[in-house]
Amino acid sequence: MIKMGRTADTLAGMARPLDDALAEVRALLLDPSLTRAVAAGRRRGQAPSVVRAELRPVTLKGGSRLQIVTNDGARPYTRNVAPGPEAGAAVDALLAEPFGNWHVETTAATVQVRVTKKGEALVHRAAAARTTAPAAHDREKEYLLDPGDPLFDEIGGNAAKRRQVDAFLRALAASVTPLPPKLRVVDLGCGNAYLTFAAYRYLAGQGVDVEVVGVDVREDQRRRNTELAERLGCADRVRFVAGTIAEAPVDPPPDLVLALHACDTATDEALARAVRWGAQWVLAAPCCHHDIAAQLRGRPAPDPYPLLVRQGILRERFADVLTDALRAALLRLHGYRVEVVEFIDSRHTPRNLLLRARRTDSPPPSPAEYDQLVDQWGVTPALAKLLTPSA
Repeated sequence: MIKMGRTADTLAGMARPLDDALAEVRALLLDPSLTRAVAAGRRRGQAPSVVRAELRPVTLKGGSRLQIVTNDGARPYTRNVAPGPEAGAAVDALLAEPFGNWHVETTAATVQVRVTKKGEALVHRAAAARTTAPAAHDREKEYLLDPGDPLFDEIGGNAAKRRQVDAFLRALAASVTPLPPKLRVVDLGCGNAYLTFAAYRYLAGQGVDVEVVGVDVREDQRRRNTELAERLGCADRVRFVAGTIAEAPVDPPPDLVLALHACDTATDEALARAVRWGAQWVLAAPCCHHDIAAQLRGRPAPDPYPLLVRQGILRERFADVLTDALRAALLRLHGYRVEVVEFIDSRHTPRNLLLRARRTDSPPPSPAEYDQLVDQWGVTPALAKLLTPSA
């Protein structure tokens, strides 16, 4: 259903003949209203000569030009072509390449074209969030995912949700850099999956050939999320399975693992599975740290820290910090570089920490600090149990 009454009215994706969709893309690429376009990915059984192409209008001393930046996987190559026949020929050459995705932004709209396995085109259109540029004192926040994206028609586009989506996408963009031409993502404990879809929409919009799998234990969530993927026209790229975080079938292993607000030790299960997969990147926003909190309640605090955990609320907050510090330490011991950062301002959500991890080839640090900390407090992190060979 198309919801009206917003500054950005969206149209649902529809299958069309590929030639018709590319003709529309050509017209947009050569239109003066073009602001940016990205081509990337590959069609089934075909490979373009470059992994990515980006187009944007530029103004040089010689006048307006269409700037085309292509990347063959080794380095970028930039050229500036004059409007008219030269630009038309350059655009035609790019449209002849078997790219799997086109993302085109103009001052009036955003158009996304994705080529299906059947060779048809799925087209999404979103009207621009603003049709006129705001004054300098009235500039709106620039979101990484356009507020007019069809996703927000489905999940709602209130300010709080847009902030959370944008905060997550900024963390994603800061973690997975530079963006690879192809990426496989798994979201463990995806729930209603609006961040799962946001990740897909953002990455696809950046020209990444991305496939996403969402895992949730509830079958009704799987059905709901699958139906949403079908409405958004991405069911062949975003799929959902019902199962536990530890055992849901996922093949092949992912490059990026998400675990956003998986409750208590479900976060540990997600981190452990990411480590076993050898995932290149991990983003985890922990929630509900009951396991370590229960262990702290069961034994006296070491000197001189009894005052730190005597009051229940302080003990719970300390357990949160201790849990995530130990998780970060364990990830480092398994070959990851880890940062613990603020996910979103605490005014918007109390669970606002994000573990960002990237696999490295560096040797792991000494376990001495980790061993000393767990021995001092007499705790055994769930993640440590899951990562032992007998787990």
